[in-house]
Amino acid sequence: MKPQRVNEDGARREQLILDHIPLLKHLVGRMGFDTASFDRDDIYGFGMLGLIAAADSWEPERGLQFSTYAYTRIRGAILDELRRQDFLPRSRREKVRGLETAIHNLEQLHGVRPTPEEIANELGCTLDDVDEALATAASAAQTSLDDGPGEGLAAMLADPQCDDPMGSVEWQELKNLLAEQITELPEQEKTVITLYYAEELLLREIADVLGVTESRVSQIHSRALYRLNQKLSALTGSEDTRS
Repeated sequence: MKPQRVNEDGARREQLILDHIPLLKHLVGRMGFDTASFDRDDIYGFGMLGLIAAADSWEPERGLQFSTYAYTRIRGAILDELRRQDFLPRSRREKVRGLETAIHNLEQLHGVRPTPEEIANELGCTLDDVDEALATAASAAQTSLDDGPGEGLAAMLADPQCDDPMGSVEWQELKNLLAEQITELPEQEKTVITLYYAEELLLREIADVLGVTESRVSQIHSRALYRLNQKLSALTGSEDTRS
């Protein structure tokens, strides 16, 4: 390759990285993790490695937009590094196991999945303690840790989805149910869900609105998702609200 071509390719690579730093910041800013070892700057650094790798390996002739390709590489780099460094301490994983046990026992007793308040009562702890355990479970589920939450709890902390494609009757029914259930959420949870999904704010921005920390927003978000999935599973009579 001629020196001029090398320089041109290097300049395009650098420009790709610079142009997509806002994408990196947006992605990192919306990822909620119960991290004991890393702060947001650490996660940003992991994501930057993914962005650089994307710029090095992107092949435009394949027809995939760089932003789409980079998003996957950035997120993958972050999750891979968190997984590699085993970021959740054993004490928090034990809390997740206790949470799962309480949910299982209450579900066996009453035939429906319990609310966060019922879980707190079963464990003899505060709702904030349950929030922390739910956020930890959500983090472990995202990184697919070997001793993370089981499929049932992981599904309860995921975005509600439908097996049928968008536009189908089943999808529209789920959207209608979700809209109704969101309006019935406690005010703080409703605010977080609305700002996160409708306004697409970063966790830091939501934290500023509520006057709490990013970590607290992540916890409230996890509780709200659990509550929505709990309500949907009770209404639809399904074991899980997503596959």
